[in-house]
Amino acid sequence: MTDGASFYTRQIRGIPLWLLQEYLLEIGGSLKEEGIVQGERWLAKIYPMQAFQIGSLSVGQVLLEIEASPLVLETIQPELEKKFLRAGG
Repeated sequence: MTDGASFYTRQIRGIPLWLLQEYLLEIGGSLKEEGIVQGERWLAKIYPMQAFQIGSLSVGQVLLEIEASPLVLETIQPELEKKFLRAGG
């Protein structure tokens, strides 16, 4: 991206790639290709990972990497964190 870029990396369980991609679109990104979303001064890549196994339970997981300036990350990270909160049922 640019000099001074920072990276936000997070392994996320229980949110499928398509939904995480949708969250990134909701905070102002545009889809470049499957798993790559670009916003104003940020670029996000989503990588599918092997399902997380807990006994007989299998939970899907993805890896999210966002490259942006520290200031931009400070803006978008809280917006994403709110979307990651999920109520149990």
